Amino acid sequence: MYYKFNFFKYTYCEFESKKIDFFEGKSAHYQSKSGSLYFYADDGVYRYSNHWGRVANCRWKIKGVENYKSQNYYVGFAKWIDFYPLNDFDKVFYLEVDFNKQQARIKRIGSVANTDKFLMTSEFVHQRLKQIQTLFKEYKWAKYFDDDIDVVRKKLILGLVTSNKAIQQLKQQL
Repeated sequence: MYYKFNFFKYTYCEFESKKIDFFEGKSAHYQSKSGSLYFYADDGVYRYSNHWGRVANCRWKIKGVENYKSQNYYVGFAKWIDFYPLNDFDKVFYLEVDFNKQQARIKRIGSVANTDKFLMTSEFVHQRLKQIQTLFKEYKWAKYFDDDIDVVRKKLILGLVTSNKAIQQLKQQL
């Protein structure tokens, strides 16, 4: 169980976006060295910060912000039950890909295992996310394929989100 004395130690969490003026008229319970403000409630924590994603030894995301920009301040709230241990041996993450928007997002399984998803460790899922982002942004890798780049890209990405195979192995199979 997480609470105000341990939620910041190797955890994964997705905060809900809240109104930016939440902290007006309130005193923060804690201010980090980087300037983030924290307000503790009985059921969770509010965080005012300009950096999300990798936060010290944690991975904290903010939901409800489509075009996240580093250095812009956002307020997020997370219940204590929304924090999960972050380690390199629990396979509790998967990737969700939107080919139309050319985006991939890391998701965490809930309390009930979703068996139709290929589950990965934190380190592995972040590695795959970087590979997918590269496939969406760059084109050089596709010059040796005869098929349309969108078709090849989709096949490679589907291979990355559903297997442990290295990207080179997936390319060779095509």
